[in-house]
Amino acid sequence: MTKLLFIFLLSFMSLITSKDSSFKDQQLANDRVFQAYKDKAEDAYKKLKEAGINRQDYELFIRGFKFEEDLEVWAKNRHEEQFQLVTTYKFCQNVGHLGPKRREGDKQIPEGIYSISKFNPNSDFFLSLKIDYPNKSDQVLSHQSYPGGLIFIHGGCETIGCIPITDGFIKELYVLCVDAKNNGQDMIPVHLFPARLSQENFNLLSKQYSDRKLLDFWAQLKKGYSLFEKNKKIPRTIIQPNGAYNFFED
Repeated sequence: MTKLLFIFLLSFMSLITSKDSSFKDQQLANDRVFQAYKDKAEDAYKKLKEAGINRQDYELFIRGFKFEEDLEVWAKNRHEEQFQLVTTYKFCQNVGHLGPKRREGDKQIPEGIYSISKFNPNSDFFLSLKIDYPNKSDQVLSHQSYPGGLIFIHGGCETIGCIPITDGFIKELYVLCVDAKNNGQDMIPVHLFPARLSQENFNLLSKQYSDRKLLDFWAQLKKGYSLFEKNKKIPRTIIQPNGAYNFFED
């Protein structure tokens, strides 16, 4: 009996790690991801339903605001154009100051247009989602030899430049992201801002900060922020050779 069970388990593990297995199956082979689905899948699906989102056919969009310490999760049905706000998680801890990350060890959360580049089921912080910093803009504007990296949205409440949202919230967000990717979303965008860049807030930042390069950088990001606020559609982004952002309505 024990021998048969062992053979069955080997066969099962071979199946879920084969090339034919889905991304979700591969993730669920990890104990922490399995636990996340057990603990938080029902809550995640309930939030999607309340926002009018079909959990089997949706796309995600994530926005982070450093001053407010909010991480917003938006979603839309594939056949629709506009995103709906699904939930907002609070940062559990925040370090650094307003302004982009520009070198390794500066303890800064990046600011700019990114996407999730890695799902990490073996994180030091239960689960984590890697952000693709440095992007093309950062590669121009940040320290050429030591721009830094390893920026994650993760569990727990400790950070030296990442976004921690507690184990409970990362479980839920991880479920939402795994299902989105499993349903066909190759890239999950993550836009990170110094604050909600309304005109009022931008005016306040302009009064508090005298660094013209920094304000010009925030003015670039403000256009992307404003276009999404207006249309609830992710604007098309072009990064210029000098690292500047341009945003356009599709």
